[in-house]
Amino acid sequence: MIHRIPIGFFIAIMGSVFLLLASCSNNTLRGHGVYMLIDTSGTYTDELVKAQQIINVALSKLYPGDSFAVARIDTGSFSEKDIVAKVSFDDRPSTANRQKRLFKEKIDEFVKTVQPAKYTDITGGILQATEYLNEKNPGRKTILIFSDLKEELDKGYNRDIDLKLKGFSVVAVNVTKLRSDNYNPKEYLDRLDSWQTRVTSGGGKWSVTNDMDQLEKIFMN
Repeated sequence: MIHRIPIGFFIAIMGSVFLLLASCSNNTLRGHGVYMLIDTSGTYTDELVKAQQIINVALSKLYPGDSFAVARIDTGSFSEKDIVAKVSFDDRPSTANRQKRLFKEKIDEFVKTVQPAKYTDITGGILQATEYLNEKNPGRKTILIFSDLKEELDKGYNRDIDLKLKGFSVVAVNVTKLRSDNYNPKEYLDRLDSWQTRVTSGGGKWSVTNDMDQLEKIFMN
């Protein structure tokens, strides 16, 4: 005997499947991946307390399903070994909160023990950030650069590379002025212009902020 499925029941089932698929799609679109690069060169390590504040803001604003990674900028930053902490937050809020606590502990320990780097490979850090976030494939991709933006490379390192940043937002934070900038402010402005050109020519969005209130808006979905 062949049992016929009532058309109303079939429509209800298909509707539920559609809503489930739509929900999964929306979660993907809402997902936010954030990769923060921290300059550890020279006296810039004195600024790391501010970096901790920014990281705490990020942890408070990111949600289950989001991803977050923090990496140091040093001599050769195109490497996973420079990632200080990384996490994809669990869908369960209680687990996500525990992940955030562990993440903060790793950062606090890093700030206590970090040694100043001799060189500043910002480009390599950005390349590593794009690779990491492309693997996570969130709906939004944000790279935070905590640095004075002065890149200094060791001999043998080639960073004459076009950055591929379509779909990325790159935000420079805490861009402190160097001592030489006081004598020639054009050096500071040229650094900002140079990085803006590299990011936008690679298809990315560029912004600079030192305002914590403005920074919080970056993490709002």
